[in-house]
Amino acid sequence: MSSAIPGHDMSTPGSGPRSAPVAHISRAVLTANARAARARGIHSFSPQIFAEDAWGHGAGLVRAVLVAEGLTAGDHGDGPTLSAPELLGVAHPTAAPALRLTGTVLSVKDLRAGEGVSYGFAFRAPADTRVALVTGGYAQGIVRGLGGAVDVAIAGERHPIVGRVAMDVCVVEIRDAVVGRGDEVLFLGDPAKGEPALADWVRATGMLAGELITPVGLRSIREEAP
Repeated sequence: MSSAIPGHDMSTPGSGPRSAPVAHISRAVLTANARAARARGIHSFSPQIFAEDAWGHGAGLVRAVLVAEGLTAGDHGDGPTLSAPELLGVAHPTAAPALRLTGTVLSVKDLRAGEGVSYGFAFRAPADTRVALVTGGYAQGIVRGLGGAVDVAIAGERHPIVGRVAMDVCVVEIRDAVVGRGDEVLFLGDPAKGEPALADWVRATGMLAGELITPVGLRSIREEAP
């Protein structure tokens, strides 16, 4: 089984806890989005799809899907073309996101009232609570502006990121939820399923969807998902 390389080639998912967040890129979702475009009479794609390694999704996989679905590179004036946000589902109103970003719980600890977490203790617990240290920080595209502003999901339950996002980790308040080392943490999923969404990141940071998702795909471990 080959190993995933951060920001580069995709691989078969490994087993066990991961030391860095993983960007799972779904071939099935890319295919569904491409077919939906074809059903609307779109037969070509914008070359801008391939910018920055297909917005961090992997140009090789994206190209393979487009070729398999019979879509060709379009020129200006040739009619409607498939855009990157529509193919990749990047904060697009009708397309599902092809990228899911997950992290891993590294540890869980009690936090007493008045105790703080992360740089400068920007978050201090107003009451006794519990927090989890999670893989994923600004080095992997989980920008600092998300601290105290968005939620993650663990076992389907939402929990807020608290304190300042660090370089490779962040802290999540879990309170009395049953959470343990090695549990999967969902940073980005499908909003249609009630999962944390890229649109939440856009609102929290004021950044563009493409500016947020591209570094995630480039800097995290990237794996092809079914």
